[in-house]
Amino acid sequence: MTTFISIASAAIVYAVSILYAGIGGIFSQRAGVINLGVEGIMLMGAVSGFLTVFHTNNLLVAMLVVILTGALLGLAYGFVTITLQADQTVAGMAFLTFGSGLSGFIGKSVTGFTSAIKFKPIHIPLLSKIPVIGPIFFQQDLLVYLIYILVPASFIYIYKTRPGMILRALGENPSTLDSAGYNVFALRYIYVTFSCILMAISGACISLSYTNFWVEGMTGGKGWIAVALVAFSSWNPMKALFGAFLFGAVSIIGMNMQIYFSGIASQFYGMLPYLATIIALVLTTGNFRKKHTEAPAALAQPFDRENR
Repeated sequence: MTTFISIASAAIVYAVSILYAGIGGIFSQRAGVINLGVEGIMLMGAVSGFLTVFHTNNLLVAMLVVILTGALLGLAYGFVTITLQADQTVAGMAFLTFGSGLSGFIGKSVTGFTSAIKFKPIHIPLLSKIPVIGPIFFQQDLLVYLIYILVPASFIYIYKTRPGMILRALGENPSTLDSAGYNVFALRYIYVTFSCILMAISGACISLSYTNFWVEGMTGGKGWIAVALVAFSSWNPMKALFGAFLFGAVSIIGMNMQIYFSGIASQFYGMLPYLATIIALVLTTGNFRKKHTEAPAALAQPFDRENR
């Protein structure tokens, strides 16, 4: 039982490191803008957060810098894809390359160093004492507790509120919204910027919570899992929660299997979460299912008022 609790608790931490980015991707794609630069934005969030906490020893300031970093990248991505109407797939790959390279450059001075400050577990009174459930869910850090709020709040916002209805229409038929007097460009800017903030926070989870150091490329492909998570979840935050925990569990189980099956190369265990991602995507989005895709109809299509 102790081993199960340890694995489940670690799986939640791992899941959170991709779930923020996954929720961000859902908002962006619901607005009709796909962003494949998640990995680069996560790396920028990770390095900006660690650099700040390393020099200030202040987690609040570090998170503010992470949010600012995500917002600036979101505005830049919005300018390229919404205002200039560049191809969103190409723009995403460009941001991936840019973020990966720039994060490695600005983080070079702190590579190999550790910080004395990181997010530490907070035991919720009474709840943390519940057998099994308490140690798994209520002995986590602040970033985990925030995701407990963010996921249901996102679900309610998207499916149960008027602004959420407008968001869904934004990705389905932006011309109709424009005809109704809504500013499609402004709305897409807002959601793309918000999504990039969440992606940057996802990166900060790795450098400020999961670990307390920075190394180049430390996200290790988690950004791509977050991209896959959006499709796996059918653009639904609650399903994304389940998917993130699934990927997290596979990753942690793989790490623990190395102890018992040390004769197998570690690279095999490292590929397990990505193999699980491929299998999950095939099962949930493959054409053999003969089901209608739930992807927003106007996804990745630039909006031009002159051609509506």
